[in-house]
Amino acid sequence: MHIVTLLTSPATPVLDRATAESLRNAWGGGALRWLAPGVAAEFALDHVPGNRWQVWADLQALRLDLMVQPAEGRRKKLLLADMDSTMIGQECIDELADEAGVGARVAAITARAMNGELDFEAALRERVALLKGLPEAVIDRVWRERITFTPGGQALVATMKANGARAALVSGGFTAFTSRVAVALGFDESRANRLLAEGGVLTGAVAEPILGREAKVQALAGIAAAMGISEAEAMAVGDGANDLGMLGRAGAGVALHAKPSVAAQCDIRVNHGDLTALLFLQGYGQDEFVHGAAA
Repeated sequence: MHIVTLLTSPATPVLDRATAESLRNAWGGGALRWLAPGVAAEFALDHVPGNRWQVWADLQALRLDLMVQPAEGRRKKLLLADMDSTMIGQECIDELADEAGVGARVAAITARAMNGELDFEAALRERVALLKGLPEAVIDRVWRERITFTPGGQALVATMKANGARAALVSGGFTAFTSRVAVALGFDESRANRLLAEGGVLTGAVAEPILGREAKVQALAGIAAAMGISEAEAMAVGDGANDLGMLGRAGAGVALHAKPSVAAQCDIRVNHGDLTALLFLQGYGQDEFVHGAAA
């Protein structure tokens, strides 16, 4: 048995009953269940439709996301999340680089690295080198003035934790930001790279070894093993090429507003919904959401 989920952005709810019922009828699905009016609905299906991706493409034009996944084991016990452009709306290194006057240069490298065109570790070293001499105090200003949370993040973490799950923030970014994001959103733990500084200024180096694609896979395996669960009981979310390893290994790997080359390698693609999409995918209705304290 499979579950078909239709969803859109809660900020602009455009999922209407006619569209949902038309798809259900065309595919011969079960009863339509609304998870949130105008935002998310689901129905059961005994097979994966052969025209799944064509329908997906058609619905994208209507600002609707479509997912088909096994019904069994949908509710996960572990959330493994990327930070930059996933739990927050920015790439922290790009924001720091902008303060250092090398924003465009670093942003171009970041885009290529996240698209899988460059080796992640080498690209990170190159970008961090361009931050040499930047005062550490700039990190606090960037945090206060530039960083915004992706909608739905607190509800995602709080709801999964309230239902017995663990949440880990695993980033190729920096501890100076992940530690704050983890606290603000309620993550149980966080892992990231450490920027090196001396005398209150960045040295242009990052502590080794660098947390990249393989380290995220190792985090998934290690945390799942410590919890006594299988990797199939985990949900991972990210947007860049360095996330593909954990997205492929987790029971549910969600490409969230991901680079096209990344999304193309994932079965679960969220291009219009926010982070609450990960709750709808697990069958949580809006009335089951738990909302944490404001960040």
